Amino acid sequence: MKVYNKLVRDKIPEIIAADNGRICSTRIMNDKEYLLALNQKMQEELIEYLESGSVEELADLEEVLRAILDIKKVPYSEFEEIRNSKAEKRGAFKKKIFLENVKEPDEPDR
Repeated sequence: MKVYNKLVRDKIPEIIAADNGRICSTRIMNDKEYLLALNQKMQEELIEYLESGSVEELADLEEVLRAILDIKKVPYSEFEEIRNSKAEKRGAFKKKIFLENVKEPDEPDR
C-alpha cells in the first residue's frame, strides 16, 4: 500500500478504481483543512512548474487558484477586477523591468 495523504483532483479515485480494480481510501475535508491542502497543492504545483517550465503545470496552478477563490467565495470575475486594478495602478510585468537598487535622496554616492 502506498500512502499519499494529499488533495487530488475530483476524478482521481475513479481513475484509480478503473486501473485493475485498485482500491483507494478517501475522505471529504472540512473547509479549514481544504484551504490548507489547497495552499500545499499550490506550492507543489509551483515547484513542479519551476522545475519543468511546462505550460501544463501552469494550468494546474490555475486550477488550484480557482479552487482557492471558490473556497474564499471570491468570484473569478472579482479576482480579475482586483488583478486589473493592480495592473492599472502599478503596472503588470510586460516591460521586463528588473529593479537593481534605490538611492535615497540624502544617501551619499558610492
